[in-house]
Amino acid sequence: MSSLPIAAKRHRISLLAATVFLPVAFADISPARAQQSASPDLLPPVTVTVPTPPKAVQPAETKKPRRIARARVPKPKPAEAAAPAPGTPVGPTVPNVVSPTGIVTSSGQAPNSVTIITAQDIATQQYRTVPEALATVPGLNVVPVGGPGGQTSVFMRGTNSNHTKILIDGIDIGDPSTPNAAYDYGHLLVGDIEQIEVLRGPQSGLYGSDAIGGVISIITKKGDGPPRATASIETGAYGTFNQNLGLSGSQNNVNYAIGVDHLHISDLPVTPLQLLPPGQHAIGNNYDNMTYSAKTGADINEFWSVNSVMRYTDATLHFTGNSGFPGTPNAEQSTHEVKQFFTREEAVLSLLDGRIKNYFGINYANEWSSDIGPGDPMATVTTGTRLKYDWHAVTQLAAGQNLVVGAEQQTETIDTTGFSADNGNKATFVELQNQFADRFFLVTNFRNDFNDQFGEHATYRIAPSVIVPFTETKLKASYGTGFKAPSLSELFQSFPDFAFFSNPNLQPELSKGYDVGFEQPLFNDVIRFGSTYFHNDITNLIVGVPDLDPAVPPFAFTYGNIGQATTEGTENFALFNITNRFNIRADYTFTRAIDAGTGIQLLRRPKEKWSTTATWKPIDQLTLSATVLHVSSWLDVSRDGLETNIYAPGYTIVNLRCDYAVNDQIKLFGRIDNLFDLHYQNPTGYLAPGLGVFGGVRFASYDVK
Repeated sequence: MSSLPIAAKRHRISLLAATVFLPVAFADISPARAQQSASPDLLPPVTVTVPTPPKAVQPAETKKPRRIARARVPKPKPAEAAAPAPGTPVGPTVPNVVSPTGIVTSSGQAPNSVTIITAQDIATQQYRTVPEALATVPGLNVVPVGGPGGQTSVFMRGTNSNHTKILIDGIDIGDPSTPNAAYDYGHLLVGDIEQIEVLRGPQSGLYGSDAIGGVISIITKKGDGPPRATASIETGAYGTFNQNLGLSGSQNNVNYAIGVDHLHISDLPVTPLQLLPPGQHAIGNNYDNMTYSAKTGADINEFWSVNSVMRYTDATLHFTGNSGFPGTPNAEQSTHEVKQFFTREEAVLSLLDGRIKNYFGINYANEWSSDIGPGDPMATVTTGTRLKYDWHAVTQLAAGQNLVVGAEQQTETIDTTGFSADNGNKATFVELQNQFADRFFLVTNFRNDFNDQFGEHATYRIAPSVIVPFTETKLKASYGTGFKAPSLSELFQSFPDFAFFSNPNLQPELSKGYDVGFEQPLFNDVIRFGSTYFHNDITNLIVGVPDLDPAVPPFAFTYGNIGQATTEGTENFALFNITNRFNIRADYTFTRAIDAGTGIQLLRRPKEKWSTTATWKPIDQLTLSATVLHVSSWLDVSRDGLETNIYAPGYTIVNLRCDYAVNDQIKLFGRIDNLFDLHYQNPTGYLAPGLGVFGGVRFASYDVK
């Protein structure tokens, strides 16, 4: 299938075409504790563990935690608290998961394929951005154009980069201003993140448009316990200078978490020397990102509570663009500026002692970008917004039986030089979550969307799982449908100078997918391994086609729903908790993603990816970690987009991590990225970062007054 031929003079659209268009050749279920709300409670429903405020200088890990009861929830008897539910891992950490069903559920019982990245994982692996955190997740391929700050795409289970829905505290942050509404992950920092959930498989039955490949749900930190201040500073290779500040806590009926995250890189080599014209020197990328976040909540009385989430990012990237046909790197840099503001304001009404909870929310997302390159008389400024009103209610019908119903209405807009457009969508949905005899779980949902442009569309999903007695084997399966609505640009934005015209009659892209798998614990969960097979059939893909309208010039192009693709593969993992101080996790993904019409492999979908991470705590104060990541070869396009189906060799990199707790308040940390300084390109035409050594210090204090 052909690519979009309109990006020759627009630097921003050029980047998007290369990374988004061209790759498509076409536990107990706690009563009424729900997401996606602005302030989901990820902690165990009865107690939480927090560090005791320090009384003397000693390593933080050697102090015995104290346990405190959560507000308005009776403390269980010791015998009840000690008995884990079937299928629940008995290791040191048992994270809850919320995105598969919208209700807080033990990860050991969730019927869906989901990967959880916790705040502890982020700290141990010293991730600085969300793309770094996603790099080793099974089923994903992360493509950053030119390192941090560059246009970054995520391909889930072989689907397109715009087929994954991304949420922050329930806020849909997909970008209406980009040509196909794909989100740029390159500006997401992790300083305020409590948990990332990667939910794989079609999820439109609960989440609506964009969830063909799955959902990435980011949940930010919520204040709890005594006031706590944190700070960190890091420096290292490529002129890196990063800082983070945070203040969080709760008092009486109020909780708060405020953070500032700064990432700066002054000189990151990106342009391969062989692409430069004779005598021209390469100029490294310069990137600066300031992200501010605030999350607050208050219990007004026993019936009403309110929550608020606000997140603002101001980032600037100076990069080397391309010009000419065939394209060559410019001698002067281009500038890409981004300002993103996301907020959710929420009221929660609890009835019948919390058995019914109603969530009333207003979501707003504003994504502004400015692009200017050498010789441009002025910057191209584009703004995309999304305003959504939603309500959903979670009702505990009986023990282990929960009903979720909801409705929402949203409006998306795009505004750029000489063009603006908007579109609306209304939806209703219902979900039933069942738990039978603590061993059989079933989730079913149904959703109906009504789009102002293309009309009505229904989706659904069913996902059973069972914990086999005696062996404790978890068997799981799911079947669901998904869709991707046409973007505002595809529907309404024409480029007559390039003989390319929009198509207001486009229909949504469609998918049907299923997966089936198992997880097996051994030796009291000392070893856990599993495998999942997945299959997706995608139709009605939107691609460029000849425009046969007699009202347009000859040889013009437009969009049409003619593409088809098939993706299938396996996701496999093994976890070894060898001792309470040493563990190893290994993941292997095989993906077959092809154009169903030609049988050709889809671009930027490597067939194989595997990773191994070992974590060792030789003494209480010291944590060491090592990760090996391998990505196999893939088909790609040239940097200027004129050459297609280029063979791109795979790569294997090694990363090392170390942190040392000096005392309760001070921790030293260091990391080495790409230990063996492997030189590779991802994507083709853009150098990935080489050897990088970084170090810093983190401070934490309690009972701040």
